[in-house]
Amino acid sequence: MSTNKNVEIPKAMRFAMGGAAGMGATCFVQPLDLVKTRMQMSGIGGGAREHKTAFHALVNIAKKEGPLALYTGLSAGLLRQATYTTTRLGIYTSLMDSFKKPDENISFVKKCGFGMIAGGTGAFIGTPAELALIRMTSDGRLPKSEQRGYKNVFDALFRVIKEEGILTLWRGCFPTITRAIFVNAAQLATYSQVKQFLLGLTYFDDNVFCHFCASMVSGLATTWASLPPDIVKTRIQSMKYIDGKPEYKSGMDVLKKVLRNEGVLSLWKGFTPCYLRIGPHTVITFVFLEQMAKYAKKYYNPE
Repeated sequence: MSTNKNVEIPKAMRFAMGGAAGMGATCFVQPLDLVKTRMQMSGIGGGAREHKTAFHALVNIAKKEGPLALYTGLSAGLLRQATYTTTRLGIYTSLMDSFKKPDENISFVKKCGFGMIAGGTGAFIGTPAELALIRMTSDGRLPKSEQRGYKNVFDALFRVIKEEGILTLWRGCFPTITRAIFVNAAQLATYSQVKQFLLGLTYFDDNVFCHFCASMVSGLATTWASLPPDIVKTRIQSMKYIDGKPEYKSGMDVLKKVLRNEGVLSLWKGFTPCYLRIGPHTVITFVFLEQMAKYAKKYYNPE
């Protein structure tokens, strides 16, 4: 991400820009987020897979539930970005600027560390919206009698508190934080490192094309690193209680059952829709963020 030692953007503005960039990107990729969740939920208990490919899932969902169903959970997705992404990008860019020294690049290891801190903190704050998003996007695959039927993210949050207790909002918090640590170490550090590398080449400038290329590489690394913990998180947050007992005892229990019933490759189930979501989401987020930072620097340091 761009840094400029001569221009200080207020921390509050950095947090706001991070959230706005993430929310803008979510408006474009919400259908792919829904497809990713549905594919991760298919095959539970060794049953038949509901969707063969991401395209098959898109067509099936649109046919059975209507085209607008592809945007189910958008309100939860936006709230998730407003909490999780605002926090993680705000903390990361603040740490990058705080530890940046004149004429010295921050090491990749430090960037990974900053990403882990930012991701873990943001994940804790964003878990309630994440839980609502998982439940809303997986609802359509359930029989009518088992659907929760949340009207929007606030209805979901209020009903969870009323019906299951406030602590349920942080169900799956540990795997969510674990996933966020992997995601942000991969995404933020890789983006910064690849961008730094590209800017060292004679034919790259600090512009939208450079941000696009760095984002695509970052999205690929993020997808590979995030899927196993993401599947654990998805299963725990969407699980139901049967005769008073939860489907899964812990994240390790999820892993054991997935490996036993579905095979090791199922840990990367939904790779294509996940990358098709993370790739564009990463690109749009960072392009928006870089452009907002550019104009913010002009505003706070007018020539």
